[in-house]
Amino acid sequence: MTDAQETAAETALRTTGGAPPDDVEPAPIPLLEPRDGIPPVVATDDALAQVIAAFASGTGPVAVDAERASGYRYGQRAYLVQLRREGAGTALIDPVGCPDLSGLGEVLAGTEWILHAATQDLPCLREIGMMPTGLFDTELAGRLAGFPRVGLGAMVESVLGYALEKGHSAVDWSTRPLPEPWLRYAALDVELLVDLRDALEKELDRQGKLDWARQEFDAIASAPPAPPRKDPWRRTSGMHKVRRRRQMAVVRELWTARDTVAQRRDVSPGKVLSDAAIVEAALAVPANLPALTALPGFGHRMGRRQLEQWQAAVDRAKDLSDAELPQPGQPLNGPPPPRSWADKDPAAAARLSAARAAVSALAEELNLPQENLITPDTVRRVCWEPPAEATVEAVSAALAGHGARAWQIELVAPLLTRALTATA
Repeated sequence: MTDAQETAAETALRTTGGAPPDDVEPAPIPLLEPRDGIPPVVATDDALAQVIAAFASGTGPVAVDAERASGYRYGQRAYLVQLRREGAGTALIDPVGCPDLSGLGEVLAGTEWILHAATQDLPCLREIGMMPTGLFDTELAGRLAGFPRVGLGAMVESVLGYALEKGHSAVDWSTRPLPEPWLRYAALDVELLVDLRDALEKELDRQGKLDWARQEFDAIASAPPAPPRKDPWRRTSGMHKVRRRRQMAVVRELWTARDTVAQRRDVSPGKVLSDAAIVEAALAVPANLPALTALPGFGHRMGRRQLEQWQAAVDRAKDLSDAELPQPGQPLNGPPPPRSWADKDPAAAARLSAARAAVSALAEELNLPQENLITPDTVRRVCWEPPAEATVEAVSAALAGHGARAWQIELVAPLLTRALTATA
């Protein structure tokens, strides 16, 4: 970061989101330009070998980003990986042409990776052989530092004083060849990540939150892959309208059939059949093809063969015995929804109310989001099944058992202990 950038960053970090006083006309924000131009896309083994060598000889942390084709393709695979490191410049890698980036991951082992919203990109990076041993998440750093807007563009603008190009975040990154404006956008996503990281580290240190951030980053880097969702069909949008078990079976059969087609065609499931159409069919349980065709989402634009496969799914649900029908709701892994606590356990409801108020007050005092101070799910679990003895030590152990980090336990355990004892 240049001296001018550092001064601008320090000034912005000490104001609300970098906003100037009301009586000062804001200066125009310069549009960020790639320092090294737009590099060619790496799509061959030979070109990848050159990138690996360049990044192995580079110095300092490495900025990393990935682009997916959410809403266009099946799954969450990466269709472009961007990296930047001092001494190596910027690299744009096509994971379609180079599906195994484990060699690159190996030479970057032990190097700090800088990502923005790391949990979004780590799963698709893991699939191609790239996993950091240590990281710095600039979005999470912004949350802990109390920034009201933590998108990459907002952070770069308020902290570093540059405007990022907008408009290509939701495009179909599986397109080949990738248009030059998209590549420019992708290169700029890693252009200033190192500078942003350095400025945020200083601000977190100034606020006394740097150790908190490091604990959070370590937890993200060491977290295992998320297990597959149980009964993912239950997350169909509009599912709350479906009440009867036979109707739920229709949702399950249609969701499963759609997922099979989407995976085979490598397209987003929503492009095969909308959630709204699935719910309409579940509510109606159509008796035959004409009845199905009359429903919203199954109109004349859909071919007869497609309509037949959806009606077949409905018929499978209709033919199930009562014992084979899904049960309403999912088996609870933890406390019930808080709205039912007052009826089921008034004492637990009182504990939760007191705990939420205490956490909210502390989060406001520390100028960070409540969910980053402690997750709402953790608070609910401790309040629903509190330790046998409401001591700071026992509550600390309970928080640790639910995955809370040391800094969170130190701050929150005394609050929760008081909430538990005050409502006993």
